Amino acid sequence: MQSISRDAHQSGLRVGFVPTMGFLHEGHLSLIHLAREQADVVVVSIFVNPIQFGPNEDLDRYPRDFDRDENLCESCGVDYLFFPSVDEVYAKDSTVFVDESQVSAGLCGVGRPGHFKGVLTVVAKLFNMVLPDIAVFGQKDAQQAAVIKRMVRDLNFPVEIVLGSIVREPDGLAMSSRNTFLSADDRSQAVWLNKALQLAEGMVKDGRIESLALESAMLNLLDKKAPDIKSEYIAIVDATSMKPVNLVCNGTLIALAAYIGKTRLIDNRIIEV
Repeated sequence: MQSISRDAHQSGLRVGFVPTMGFLHEGHLSLIHLAREQADVVVVSIFVNPIQFGPNEDLDRYPRDFDRDENLCESCGVDYLFFPSVDEVYAKDSTVFVDESQVSAGLCGVGRPGHFKGVLTVVAKLFNMVLPDIAVFGQKDAQQAAVIKRMVRDLNFPVEIVLGSIVREPDGLAMSSRNTFLSADDRSQAVWLNKALQLAEGMVKDGRIESLALESAMLNLLDKKAPDIKSEYIAIVDATSMKPVNLVCNGTLIALAAYIGKTRLIDNRIIEV
């Protein structure tokens, strides 16, 4: 993979990279299209990263379908599909990891200790394997994107980070590989996550910018309309630092995470006022 990228660079070509854990959906494909627009050579990786999963999370049942993913990549004009094994990514006696202490501390960092250490370590390794000029990530994983941007800045990775917009199902549910785990009833309740974000966005447009009021309204809506949803957090934060804010302003991130049965889903909105 490194040799392929070095040859591309020597030919004056720009390498774009979309790291994924596979089981691709339209959200991933939109990131691939974005990379295709900005790069001459597009690389997609598929690697279900074991060290970003906690002991009670869904590593073993995370959906996988390589043949389907390969066909989708081919249909999108991907030049190289990079599919390393766990042993190729991690030496059995690995002792070096990448971590971040502030941007990753709240939101998903509270409920998933060690998650972002696993994310940053694998992304750093993939950057060194693929040697991209740009790397494309999705806005749905807003905190992940912010943490990766901080790593790139602080460790001087020569990579431009590009964010792609959230892609939604027709009913508004953010696309996720984990949506496949939802039962029909779970699925009908999951749409209220986006509706709660829409409620908050509408309140801000009406001049209600107090974070506590927005959080309370979102929780009340979910309690009434989706009683099986167990909220992990609703966070109103600065989109760069991920620090809580008391008043919403332009660029504020409203993010949430919740469990529906055993399935954990996340969603967010960046507010424009």
